[in-house]
Amino acid sequence: MFTGIIEEIGKIDQINKAAASMVLSISARKILKDVHIGDSISINGVCLTVTSFTDSRFQVDVMPETFEATTLRDLTAGSRVNLERAMAAGGRFGGHFVNGHVDGIGTITRLEQVENAVYVDISVPKELSPYFIMKGSVAIDGTSLTVFGLSDDSITVSLIPQTRGDTVLGQKKTGDKVNVECDVMAKYFHRFYEQAQRKERSTSKISYEFLNNHGFAD
Repeated sequence: MFTGIIEEIGKIDQINKAAASMVLSISARKILKDVHIGDSISINGVCLTVTSFTDSRFQVDVMPETFEATTLRDLTAGSRVNLERAMAAGGRFGGHFVNGHVDGIGTITRLEQVENAVYVDISVPKELSPYFIMKGSVAIDGTSLTVFGLSDDSITVSLIPQTRGDTVLGQKKTGDKVNVECDVMAKYFHRFYEQAQRKERSTSKISYEFLNNHGFAD
């Protein structure tokens, strides 16, 4: 579990890529102070496991499913990435609950600066639209942000100067791809709502008229 508050921007040092998987070597400083083998680290919003590390870099494996479902496959040596360690028990919680499980890939379609804010329009897969609400939370490349506008296939978020300086989002441009993770609470609520609707539809078919027509009532 993560918070969506990026701790550090890392740099891809080396990529060993196969057909549908790869090993990433990432240089970092802050997050390596208390790292251990097996720790979870969010890399551009993708939860990956530390397999080895030194005092200046660490390695992670990217499995085929993650390779196909996220923007990690587009990384090259020198790419900058958002990094966050898994949330510690008892630690401060400043963003929202982020699992590190990407729901889809979005595309930046517009960037507009208004005063000290930059508004970003992101096209998203239509199947994700039920999970967005105005002023709700979303993780973009692992960064906790607030939804300020939405349609069936796009959302708008706002980047404050702090976010632009402390995350890779400040370097994004129109056409860039980003990892999108919907608010987990919205996903649970939608699931419960769907189940309730199915249950209501199934029970509503059993009426006195139905029973009478099928010989179960006088």
